[in-house]
Amino acid sequence: MKHTLTAAGLALASLMTSPAFAGDVQVGYETVDGVKIFYREAGNPENPAIVLLHGFPSSSHQYRHLLDELSDDYYLIAPDYPGFGASDFPSPDSYTYTFDNIAETVDTFLEQKGVDTFSMYLQDYGAPVGFRIATAHPERIETLIIQNGNAYEEGVNPETWAPVTHLWENGRDAEYEQTLIPNIFSVEGLRWQYTHGTRNPDGILPDNWLLDHQAMSRPGMHDVQLGLIYDYRNNVAKYPEWQAYMREHQPPALIVWAKNDAYFPVAGAEGYQRDLVDVDYNILDTGHFALEEDGDVIALRIRNFLSKRLSQADRN
Repeated sequence: MKHTLTAAGLALASLMTSPAFAGDVQVGYETVDGVKIFYREAGNPENPAIVLLHGFPSSSHQYRHLLDELSDDYYLIAPDYPGFGASDFPSPDSYTYTFDNIAETVDTFLEQKGVDTFSMYLQDYGAPVGFRIATAHPERIETLIIQNGNAYEEGVNPETWAPVTHLWENGRDAEYEQTLIPNIFSVEGLRWQYTHGTRNPDGILPDNWLLDHQAMSRPGMHDVQLGLIYDYRNNVAKYPEWQAYMREHQPPALIVWAKNDAYFPVAGAEGYQRDLVDVDYNILDTGHFALEEDGDVIALRIRNFLSKRLSQADRN
C-alpha cells in the first residue's frame, strides 16, 4: 500500500519533472521491486557514467546544473531514493526504510538501467548508499567524487550531531523526537541547511528548501525520516569496512569538500588521504550543499579529474 499523493505532492512531482529544469536532461521512472524510482539523466550512455547520489533532505534536484554542465562528455544519472523527491513514498509496511535497503534499491535500479561501471558522486546520505554499493561491487567503481560524504568518525561534528547521538544512545522515543522536528523539517530549518556556511546566503535559491519542505511534509514522512536518522548509527559502524574497501581497491578520488559544513567538518575529508593513494584534494569556502554556490568550480574539477584518470585507465 502506498501513501496517496496530496495536492502538494502532485505539485512537487510536477515541478520536479518540468522540462524547464535543463536542456538535454531527461527524466523518467524505473520500477524497482514495485517502487517507482524517479531519475534524471543526461548525456550519451556510451560515454563514461557518473552516478549522482543525493543527500538529505534533497533529491536529484541538487544535481540539476551538474547534469547539464557535464553531459557533453559524460553520461550522468541521478535517482531519487524511495520517499525522497518524486520517487514513490511507500508505506513502511511495504518498504523498509534503512540505508541497507535504500542501497539495495539503488543498486538494483542501476542494474536495471544497464549502468555497469561508473564513477560515483557521494554527498551526505549518498555516501552510505554509495559505499554499500562499492563494497558489494568494487569492480564496478571507476572513481569516487566525494563532496561532504563522510566515512570517518572524526568527520562527524559532535556538537551538531549531539541531538542525534542522544537518539542513538537512548533509542527512539516519540516525545523526544517531537523536539527534533522543528529544526529538521520546518521551512526555516531546511533553509538553514542550504544557507549555513555559504558566502552569500541570499544568493541560494529558495526553490531548494521549498521543494524539500513539500516532500518532507507528506503524511507519515517525519516518522520515516526520523527512522533513517536513527539508522544512521549503522553507517558509523560500517566506517571501518568502507575504509578497508578503499585501502584494498584504491579507487581514484576527487575530494571537493565544503569547509563550512556544520555536520561534516574538514577532518572527514582529511581521512580519505590516509586510505587512498590517488586523491585530488580540494577544500571549498562554502556550506553543506556546495553545488549551490560552487557548482561551476566543482564541474571543472570533475572534468579535469575524470579526463586524466579515465584516460589512464584506458591506457592500462
